Amino acid sequence: MAMIRPLYFGIALAIFTSAGRASAQWSPMEAPVMTRWASTVTPATVHQEYPRPQMVRKDWMNLNGLWDYAVKPRNEDSPSDWQGQILVPFPIESALSGVMRRINDEEKLWYRSTFELPERWEDRRLLLHFGAVDWESTVWINGRKVGEHRGGYDPFNLDITSAIVPGGGRQEILVAVWDPTRSGYQPRGKQISYPREKPWYTPTTGIWQTVWLEGVPSIHIGELKIVPDIDSGILSLVAEAAGAGEKFTVEAIALDNGRIVDRASGRPGAAIQLEIADQKLWSPDSPFLYDLKVVLLEGGSAVDEVESYFGMRKISIGQDESGKQRILLNNEFIFQIGSLDQGFWPDGLYTAPSDEALRYDIEITKQLGFNMVRKEVKIESDRWYYWCDRLGLMVWQDMPSGDEYIGRNDPDIERTAQSARQFELELKRMIDAFRNHPSIVMWVPFNEGWGQYDTDYLTWWIKQYDPTRLVNHASGWADRGVGDVNDIHSYPGPAAPEPESFRAIVLGEFGGLSFPVEDHLWQSERDWGFRNYQSAEELTAAYESLLRRLHILIGEPGLSAAVYSQTTDVEARTTGLMTYDREVIKMDKERVIAARRLLDTPPPQITLIVETALFKKYLWQFTTDEPEGEWYLPGYDFSSWPEGEAGFGRADTPGRAVGTIWETNDIWIRREFDLPDINMANLFLYVHHDEDAEIYINGILAARLRDYTYKYLDEVISPEALSSLKRQGNTIAIHCHWTAGTGPYIDAGFVIIR
Repeated sequence: MAMIRPLYFGIALAIFTSAGRASAQWSPMEAPVMTRWASTVTPATVHQEYPRPQMVRKDWMNLNGLWDYAVKPRNEDSPSDWQGQILVPFPIESALSGVMRRINDEEKLWYRSTFELPERWEDRRLLLHFGAVDWESTVWINGRKVGEHRGGYDPFNLDITSAIVPGGGRQEILVAVWDPTRSGYQPRGKQISYPREKPWYTPTTGIWQTVWLEGVPSIHIGELKIVPDIDSGILSLVAEAAGAGEKFTVEAIALDNGRIVDRASGRPGAAIQLEIADQKLWSPDSPFLYDLKVVLLEGGSAVDEVESYFGMRKISIGQDESGKQRILLNNEFIFQIGSLDQGFWPDGLYTAPSDEALRYDIEITKQLGFNMVRKEVKIESDRWYYWCDRLGLMVWQDMPSGDEYIGRNDPDIERTAQSARQFELELKRMIDAFRNHPSIVMWVPFNEGWGQYDTDYLTWWIKQYDPTRLVNHASGWADRGVGDVNDIHSYPGPAAPEPESFRAIVLGEFGGLSFPVEDHLWQSERDWGFRNYQSAEELTAAYESLLRRLHILIGEPGLSAAVYSQTTDVEARTTGLMTYDREVIKMDKERVIAARRLLDTPPPQITLIVETALFKKYLWQFTTDEPEGEWYLPGYDFSSWPEGEAGFGRADTPGRAVGTIWETNDIWIRREFDLPDINMANLFLYVHHDEDAEIYINGILAARLRDYTYKYLDEVISPEALSSLKRQGNTIAIHCHWTAGTGPYIDAGFVIIR
């Protein structure tokens, strides 16, 4: 990457100043929590990196910084007065914008700035680029309307050449943005106007990615399409150049650390093939990137040039040695373990405070042992995908969820049609904008049935439009039997779908383990998770237990991938590996890494050695009246307790095998058991509980389990209780406490895992 790396760190070669843009008067507002990078943000340095790393031109102009802003009624014309300054590219609702106010559906956000063009751009076409603006934007240059755009996540550009005032001097940009958030028909992900409960978060309105200018030749390279084929060792490249006639050709050069690998020429808009000998394949363990130089020539003379990069990698579905359908990377099965990344920041909302912050999330994800990330219902900036490419993190890319009415029989047919048109338009733009990134291995059009419609058709369309990637037609809840994978969600899980003949099976979300860390909370009075823990030790132990169970599922039934929820806390949702401000990794880092490494070993087998009610009817002694004294000790007199057949609970409890009805809040049960000659280190409890359970073995606390399960799960036995076990005459005693829900249940046995 030596040839183009300096540009990736964003040295803008055209420096400029704009009225107020470097003003010392700006200061951020104070969000409930802030990241460490917030203190480094200034109007003069905000997001100065080159914003499009796969199509780099050396001459460009960054327009980020302080702009004038005003919020006006939607039906009013451009403002005559301005209410202050806003730091672009942070959304107005964010602390780092310097404004931090909400916009309602009947208001419009206006921006104003100026720039001065360098003399060397005098004979060039001028392209004004927006990384992303949420949602409907209209742009004027010097009072002349130059274009409009509807789409909250995709980059777009406008040719503003004809609106430039000749003779130099300052040029004015005016941008108006309307964002109906929840009431509109556009894709919006997890934004909501006023979030009060999970899983909805503070909305983003307006410019939220870099704004920048390019001066380009009248005929120039407009788009690259890069397709690697590792089976043939060929890279296919298409360079589009609108208006290029017969005299124009394209030359492409592939480089390995400055050494030319191959070069080839062809017509603009036609496929050029480069032979990549002795391929260095891209993978999370070895994320090698080739450099790519593309030159547009007219009659043999260069008129335009861009620099890019590519990775040689393949993603596919195929059978392993046992005949199971697996996700293959470069024709080999690698279990994909990822984190669910929602892409929110406490101080910038949709916008990371800095490029360093973007990189940090990916680095920590890698350090914790993950080789994949699922970007949940949000699209990121090009630079986020660049860091995934460079650092080696596979990406499952969601399409932001659309209008919730779109997948239902809404009586407003026109609204439903508008929703579908906009969803499909933005879906196509997402693929067009980011399809060259080797890190993206899967497109996910729908999440948990939100706005899901025409699933068969849209899955087919994506596969036809981009056959180089997998399609996960619906992550969780709404499987239609199409696409490359069957994806379920299971909290806390883990779980796996039934094996299939043609699709791989994956776990698109699991975990949801909550640990609110004091002084790092968005709102201290309310936090949320699927399971709640009070310390880093408890959380780490629970995470280790989840990954131990996940390990088993890789073998049978043949799970190919799993996504742990989630990378960071987000507002009230405290289920992150990190706190929302990225200051605290909430678990023991070394133990997390060790649990991950376990997944690379051959999957273990689980064998039941002390039966549960699922397989055998046996008796416990029990009472629903609180016993006196130390009821869990082996010598305790429980002769007055009646006998009952396992398990204990109500018949409507999921995953149960009820032998004795129990409907009170508490139950105490005891039994004796023997063990075969085994290695005790491989012994685990096998428990189904609803809700909290305290389990004693030979009078010693073996496990304290919170909340509830939907099925029997293995649980770690405390070292003290484990050391008390013997071949014959052991005692297990359990107290289970139930408060609410479908119904109580308790039963337990033992398994060995090896």
